[in-house]
This record gives sequence, structure tokens and C-alpha cells, in this order.
Amino acid sequence: MDGQKFPVDGGESSETKKVNFDLTLVHLDLKGAPPKVAYLAEVFPLFSALGANGLLIEYEDTFPYFGELLPLRAAHAYSPQEIREILRLAELHNLEVIPLVQTFGHMEFVLKHSKFSHLREVQIYPNSLNPHKAESRHLIQAMIRQVMELHPDVQWLHIGSDEVYFLGEGEESKLKLSNGSLTMEELFLSHLKAVATYITSTFTGVTPIAWDDMFRGASVHTLTDSGVPSLLQPMIWDYTSNLDVENRIALVEKYRQCGFHKVWLASAFKGATGANQQLTHIGHHLENHRRWLQVAAAVPYGALQGIALTGWQRYDHFSVLCELLPVGIPSLAVCLQTLKNGSCSEQAIAWVKSILGMSELDIESFASDLSGNFPGSEVFGLVTQIYFFLKPSVKEFLEGHRILTGWFSPYHRKRKMIHPIMVQQIQPEALSLVSRWTPVLEELHKALLQVYPPNAAEEWMEENVLPCFMKLRELVSDLNSALENLT
Repeated sequence: MDGQKFPVDGGESSETKKVNFDLTLVHLDLKGAPPKVAYLAEVFPLFSALGANGLLIEYEDTFPYFGELLPLRAAHAYSPQEIREILRLAELHNLEVIPLVQTFGHMEFVLKHSKFSHLREVQIYPNSLNPHKAESRHLIQAMIRQVMELHPDVQWLHIGSDEVYFLGEGEESKLKLSNGSLTMEELFLSHLKAVATYITSTFTGVTPIAWDDMFRGASVHTLTDSGVPSLLQPMIWDYTSNLDVENRIALVEKYRQCGFHKVWLASAFKGATGANQQLTHIGHHLENHRRWLQVAAAVPYGALQGIALTGWQRYDHFSVLCELLPVGIPSLAVCLQTLKNGSCSEQAIAWVKSILGMSELDIESFASDLSGNFPGSEVFGLVTQIYFFLKPSVKEFLEGHRILTGWFSPYHRKRKMIHPIMVQQIQPEALSLVSRWTPVLEELHKALLQVYPPNAAEEWMEENVLPCFMKLRELVSDLNSALENLT
């Protein structure tokens, strides 16, 4: 299945200066809840219709590594054939693919394994790579080679390199820093240059991209002398709703002064407002994009290569899942149309509602309307229903029911103590809630399995639904036990 056809015009507005990015990328964070290829076939044409023309694909452990890198490959990783199909679908819908391979920080999916743990910057922390070991560079080069083998036609390769926590705290780094042979900035830039040099010298026509946070504070002189600006393009990321426009304009100018030929921006359409966030706050992400538009409009023409709308699925390899991709699609639609039209006009929002099949869309808060006929809309509707109705109803019952809190407290439940007449005041409502929500949970689990592999569906259910629902089931069980204790 190659996906349904969508209209391609959301209308334009003259309210704000339009910014034409060469590439507008939707970020697919696959290190948590990687969608099935069949779902991607449905959603890629929607991305394209909404204004995207590229994908930034962060595989992490879902890439089919092999040979010496086989330990990195998760049980639910895509097969090589599935990767090729994803690339075919992307090309079919005019979406340029840029793979992302972490090469410095956020290396937990690699360094957690005993085979590679000796390559950690700090031995007890699996997040950052030791840049001084020849084996570290061999590892990175092997990862890049395998990814490039399945992506032979790409023009860019994102090499990550953000949030290299504890850099400089390893023993080898401490030695070099203490004897004055390197500064912290030079330590980081030296490894970045080595990775970028390997790519540009090995893969003709491929330009590396790197997150900019680790060299954002470096001086123009340090960056220029490092040789990095001639090798890669920086991607400035800021996912906040109060983004400092003037500061980001100045940062773009600084990078141009250093010799970077092109600069990328990175916003967020989901996954940036809380590690365990379940619903996407559209208003936060819309304001983030409004401010990035101001930055883009103010910098010199031709300075920007493009923008990536990030959609984080985990904050890092060990964190819980945040908003699922189907839940974030209304936000993505609003943000893409805002970028395309230069503002969030009423006409554009009306078109978004039409293309998503939604009767209402609150662009300043959460999309609480349960309607929709976009790919994954059933997941979106059920997650929203559980968040706004199931959890509050169970919480209100367990914590606010006068008879339950007064006559069947945790003390009473532990000792199976209850007055029989009070059971009649508690049990019917408890059973009614269980009966009401059991089919909803079953529907959600089924809907999740249409989009995700079983482990991702189970993780989301266990993290976000079952703890609440099981409290209800346990109450019913305790009531039954207390009644049996009376007979």
C-alpha cells in the first residue's frame, strides 16, 4: 500500500513574510515505538501534502546492524528490506531522506553493551563515547558504513553529537586537559572534525550535519581554526515556546562568520514538553514555529539550508515513551502549514481540519476533539479519551468517593475489613467503571498494534494506562476478598 492521496494546498497568507526553506524535514525518532512500514506508507503522503519534503530518520537500535555491530540491533529492528521499502515510499512521495547516526553523545544504545562498554568516556555512564581511543573511531566508522550501505543516494548524513554529557571527565580527557594540550571546546571539535572528515573523504557528495549545542558557546576564532566549518553544516535546535529570536539570529550570523556555508534550524512538533507527556500541546509548538519563522525571515537570503521538525519519542534510550506519532499529527499539521504559509491563518487551520477530518482543533492547547480520519486517528482518539476521561474518572472515584475513602481505606483493605452495607455503596460504581473502560483499553491495544510492534504497544499500555486501571481492578478484588472474609 502506497498511501492515500491528499490535497496539496492549504492556502497562503500575506500576514507574514514567507520563508522558503530548501528542505522541510519531519523527524522520525525510531528509538522508541518505531512505526510499522505499512503505517509509514499511509502517513508519508500526508507529510508531503502538509508541506514537508524530507525526513530526518533517527534509527538508533532499530537499524539492522550486522557483523561486529549485531549487538546494537534490537529485536524489533527493521530488516534491510524494510529500510529499502521505507526509502522507496519516501521517494514516491518526494521526501528526501537524511539518516541520523549518533557519533558522540546519546550513545547509550551502543555503550550499554558489554562488548563496547570499555569505550565509554566515563566508565559508569553509557551515554558518551571516549574520543581518544582508536577503537572508538573504528566503531563510529563501522556504524556509518553500514547505514550508508542502505542509503547510497543520500546527500546529507546527520552525525548527532548533541548533549555529550561528562565529556572531559574521563581519565584520558582529564590528562589532556590538565597538561594544556587541549581545551574542552577543542576536545569536542577534534572528534567532530575526525568524524566529518571520514564522511566527506569516503562518501562523495555527502555533507555531514551536526547538532550545534556543544559548540554553540565557542568563539568565532576557535570554530574557524578548528576546520569544522568547511566540513559540515550545523543544525541549531531550540524547542522552547519562548525562543529568543534575536539571540538565534545572532547565532546564525556567527556561524556564517565562522565559515559554515549553510545552517539548519530545528524546531519540535512533539516530544519536547515532558519525558512522559502523553498528549501534544499544540500551542507550545505553534509558538516555537512562529518564533523560528521570525528568525528565518531576518537572516540573509540563502543562509538557511532547511528546518527539521523534531518529534522525539524518548528523551534518551532509557527514558519512557512520550507522545506517540499519531497523537502528534495534529500538531505536526499545524506547524507544517504555519511554516508553509508564513503564519497560522484561519484559512490554513480550516484546511488542516479538513485534511485531518477533525471538526474542531484547539491550536492553543491540546487537541481534545476525538474525531479525525488521518492515519493513526484511532490511536489519537483513544489516547485522548483515556487521558481526559478514564484517568480523571478513576482518580475521582478512588480519591473522592466518600464511602470508599471513609469505610474502605488502605488500612481496611489490608485487613479485609468492611461493613457489608458499605459494599453496596462502593461495588456497583467500581464494577461500572471496570465495565465501561475495559473495551476502551482493548480497542486501544488493538489500535496500537496496527501501528507499532507488540513491545511498543505493551510498553505504552503498561506505562500510561494499566497502573490507573489496575488500581480499579485491585479495589474490586479487595472488595470481594473482604466480603468472603465476612462469611
